[in-house]
This record gives sequence, structure tokens and C-alpha cells, in this order.
Amino acid sequence: MAVPVSPRLLEILQGEEDAALLTEAAAWVARTGHPDLDVPACVTEVEAMLAPVREGLGEGSATRERLLAVNALLFDRLGFAAPQGDYYDPRNSYLNEVLVRRCGIPITLSVLYLHAGRLAGLDMHGVSFPGHFLVRCEAPEGLIVLDPYHRGASLSLDDLVARLKLSQGEAASGRTVMELLGGVGTRDIVLRMLRNLKAIHLQARDWDHALTVVDWLVHAAPEAAPERRDRGLAYQELECARAALADYEAYLGQAADAEDVDDIRARTVELRKAVARLN
Repeated sequence: MAVPVSPRLLEILQGEEDAALLTEAAAWVARTGHPDLDVPACVTEVEAMLAPVREGLGEGSATRERLLAVNALLFDRLGFAAPQGDYYDPRNSYLNEVLVRRCGIPITLSVLYLHAGRLAGLDMHGVSFPGHFLVRCEAPEGLIVLDPYHRGASLSLDDLVARLKLSQGEAASGRTVMELLGGVGTRDIVLRMLRNLKAIHLQARDWDHALTVVDWLVHAAPEAAPERRDRGLAYQELECARAALADYEAYLGQAADAEDVDDIRARTVELRKAVARLN
């Protein structure tokens, strides 16, 4: 059944924003697939791996020099890259696996990029851009948008508009892009990581792993009604009728106007019959 949610992760998500805790939070996320992962050891490994980024940098180092140092370490020296095989392999979302295999999806590579950037003295933040995750860097010369999934490439406004058009069509514009470039904190990044994993496990009908991930989402974002519905779905597939019924009823109470309420109500009727047979 589900791996119990980490109290430490919830503490991080509910506390004051602290960029230094993002790597730890990402390591906790990896415990959804690796319940015995030593999180402090994983964070220490990241610190040791990325510490060389400071070599040759001083207080007077320019932003460009610091960014080049980050890119050289992560992509040339350490060899991090986009996965060559299945993009949706859950290992690409587990930080410990990314460290070993040297490949990951945009958001896991961005976690490492943000960590390396902070060690290099850069003011960086994650960007939850449609399509895939990006990083923004505040610099004296202006905002720089970077793509860790493509070796830290710097993206122009035209590049970003073109990317947005792929998901939003002709409605995409420079103004829309600028509205989407606000930095996001640890909680938003962790929720996006968990939702990526949820989608992967649901698509694969891997109900045990899906239950763990969506249970963590319910604890991390109790206000998000779809997470409770999806936990109900996982419980139902795993033939846990009482738990599924409780989640579906809670969902109907949170999202009475949702498009799928008729389907969920029908499911609750069947589950009530199943629970009655169990009594």
C-alpha cells in the first residue's frame, strides 16, 4: 500500500520559503518510489557533486561567467542530459536516480541547476512554464531565462513565444510570456514533481505507486479537490472500497460543480453497495 507521507516534507512545504531546502524536498519526493532512500545522504551527495562550481569564481565574477561555470560543471564535467530512452520513465523524476543515471526530465534537472546556481552566487528561481520547467536568473543586465533540459540554453522572448504557441496556439504573445515568467517556490515545484509522477503512474495503471503519490498530494495540497478524487480512483482500483468512497464523497463536497460529478456520484452509489455487502 501507500508509502506514508514524509512529515519532514510537509514541514518544508508549510514553512517559510527557503530556496536551500528545494533539493531536500526533491529527495523526499524520490521516496515515493524508493521508501528506504537516505535523504540526508542524497542531499550531501548533491552538495559534494556541485561544490566545484565555485572554483575560480570570486565576488567580482560576472553573471555570464557564473552561468558558464554552472553549465560547464553540470553538462560537460558531470554529463547531465535529457534521457535517451523513455522520457516518462519514473526514474527520470527521482533525484537519486537522476544522480546515478545522469539524466532527468526538465524539472529534476532544474532542481540541480538551481542548486548549482545558488552555489555559484546567482539569484535563480524556477519557472513553471507550460510545456516544460525553466529557470530564471536575475542579473544586472536584466532577466535571463534558461533551459536546463537543453544544456542551460538561454531563451529569447521570441523563443518563449514560439514554445508557448505549441501549447496555446496563436493566442500566445510576448505579454502572455512575461506573465508566465514569475518565479515559483519550493511548494509549487514539489507539487509539479508529484503531479508528473501521478500522471506517469496513472497512465501505466501502476496503482500502488499512484496511490502513494496522490496520497502525498492530498496531504501537501488538501485544498486541491482533484487529488482527493484521484486518490479515490487508486483506492477503488485496489479494491479498497471504504477508502475510495470516503475520498469520492469528500471530492463531491469540495467540487460540486465539477464536470465529472455525475461519474463520481455513480461510483459512490456502487461503492456504497459494495461497502454494505462488507458489513
